[in-house]
Amino acid sequence: MPTKLFLNTGIPACLWFLSNDKANGGRNRRKEILFIDARNMGTLINRRNRELTNDDIELISSTYHNWKTENANYADIAGFCKSTNVDAVKALDYVLTPGRYIGLPDDEDDFNFEERVTTLTAELQSQMEEANLLDERIKANLLKVRVKI
Repeated sequence: MPTKLFLNTGIPACLWFLSNDKANGGRNRRKEILFIDARNMGTLINRRNRELTNDDIELISSTYHNWKTENANYADIAGFCKSTNVDAVKALDYVLTPGRYIGLPDDEDDFNFEERVTTLTAELQSQMEEANLLDERIKANLLKVRVKI
């Protein structure tokens, strides 16, 4: 859950739902765990509190119900949810932090590292040249008011 969702804590929270009857709802979920990472959801209603929108609640709820129900439309979504088995959790020393399992969201745009570095380098060079020009202007103006630098 996102930060600032609960009045008594400003940190993200994990909610755990445990069930003895793993087949309740139509699908046998023995040795399976659903991780949902909702820490980036919700909107700030003031600087100290956040609330989940109806769309956020619907997405979380439908994801859980689709996972739980047999023949439903559940699918892992990178950066949001992942169904994994107990063996995968055991391999990570039983750490139950959702981010360890769900991964990062799929990048929708094609990120070209070399192109990005070239663009940023050119932008930095331009800013450094502008900074040098501004330094020269400042020095010239200070000389006009007879301040030694």
